[in-house]
Amino acid sequence: MSEHAIEFLRGWIGEKVHCQSQAMIDKQAETLARECAAKAAEVGIPLEDIQEEVGDIKELIASRLEEAAEADEHQQASSKAAE
Repeated sequence: MSEHAIEFLRGWIGEKVHCQSQAMIDKQAETLARECAAKAAEVGIPLEDIQEEVGDIKELIASRLEEAAEADEHQQASSKAAE
């Protein structure tokens, strides 16, 4: 994957992927994957270039959403324990 494609994907995920409830992760991942593919096409990056490097972008985004949800749950648990 080109450096341009890598930078695009990192920036896009950082901007769009935020903590979600576990129940919403799959739906949100699907929506965000479609948005990412469309935005990549707008800036001239073929989806195939991204998928060649990271595989299924929906799975990647779902993984990041799960990580964000777990981090948020951990932070909330730590805050409650400190009270």
